[in-house]
Amino acid sequence: MEAHTSPDPPLAPVDYDKVQHQTYARGRVLPAEAIARYMAVFAEHLPERRPLAGIDLGSGTGRFSPALADAFGGPVWGVEPADGMRAAAVADAAHPHVTYLAGRAEAIPRPDASADFVLMFLSWHHVADKLAAAREIARVLRPGGRLILRSTFQERIPDHWWRGYFPRSWDIERAMFQTEAEVRGIVEAAGFGTVASVRTEVPFEGDIANLVERLKHRAVSTFEHMTEEELREGFDRIDADLAAGAIVEKPTFGDFIVFETPQEPAIA
Repeated sequence: MEAHTSPDPPLAPVDYDKVQHQTYARGRVLPAEAIARYMAVFAEHLPERRPLAGIDLGSGTGRFSPALADAFGGPVWGVEPADGMRAAAVADAAHPHVTYLAGRAEAIPRPDASADFVLMFLSWHHVADKLAAAREIARVLRPGGRLILRSTFQERIPDHWWRGYFPRSWDIERAMFQTEAEVRGIVEAAGFGTVASVRTEVPFEGDIANLVERLKHRAVSTFEHMTEEELREGFDRIDADLAAGAIVEKPTFGDFIVFETPQEPAIA
């Protein structure tokens, strides 16, 4: 693989109250089968008892919060710092066992030991103070509670079907994401133990035209670090290949790590 250089200047945080909140849900919607597949994978790493109380940390527009409540019984709290994203969740992803709260990973508005699990789905890289966040997650989890951290890792950037149309996206994401070892080091420093490191296949969804239409909502944080010229050229090439039937269909892989808080000490 050819050498890549890091983007310059360093990546700025994405302000979801200025961008993406109006189109994120449409751009990142997942089919019901895909949501069910994720719930089944998560269930393999959570206790069998029900109900389980959970926190969807960085819940965005509520893409996973209702499904978490259905799969694990709830209650589920969707914690999201961006007002626009949270308003979209309240309007479009309401559920009787889900409550959406303003908060950050470093300041979760829930009591100590109030959750059985925390899910962070592609939100870790947005956190400013990651060690503080890991300690805060440990605070809200019960003894033996689990953190499921779904992230991209620097050494395993997924080769999405659209990647070749935006070649600088490789460099951007290498700057955006940490290595798995770096993530594990931070979370373990907060007192967690690592239970599992999992790679799961993300099947290609098959409807090329629909995927292209969704991508045009630009609900990918990588695009926020690209120029309008880069984006225009990439989408023009996609349109040309779509018309020619030349877009390559391929599955990708997603990574997540399962962490656990210490169990309660044995009583002598």
